[in-house]
Amino acid sequence: MKCPRCQHLDTRVVDSRPSDEGASIRRRRECPNCSYRFTSYERAQFEPLTVLKRSGRKETFDPDKLLRGLIIACEKRPVDAEKLRSFAFSLEDGLGETEIQSKEIGRKAMKFLRAIDDVAYIRFASVYRDFDNVQDFVSAIQNIDGKDIEEEKPAPKRK
Repeated sequence: MKCPRCQHLDTRVVDSRPSDEGASIRRRRECPNCSYRFTSYERAQFEPLTVLKRSGRKETFDPDKLLRGLIIACEKRPVDAEKLRSFAFSLEDGLGETEIQSKEIGRKAMKFLRAIDDVAYIRFASVYRDFDNVQDFVSAIQNIDGKDIEEEKPAPKRK
């Protein structure tokens, strides 16, 4: 594997262990050229999960993209980054489907965040449901313990 720092073509594995409940292998690597250490993950390649976007467009599910959104929502919050990573990378495991609507990914992410941190949930919901005024925030905060995620109004279609 190529070193992300110096681009040396050969790195060595220092440590290897199962990750994501056995769904992937976590490897600590070291570059013999610059001594930089980094982590890589190896997982079996299955038929990729396709995301059906609101616009009708299709794209391959990217757990890194979901993870970035979760990390932004949890910024400066007491949330374990490994929990976020585990959620994002295990989302497609066990679905039994090859296609999923983007709104279903959003619902699952909001349900996950709601269970671990209310502030992160509101932050994520504000983007997912496209809050455009203060009343949307107030309404979401007032309903934080009342409604299920599925009952909440979905985000409007983007132009």
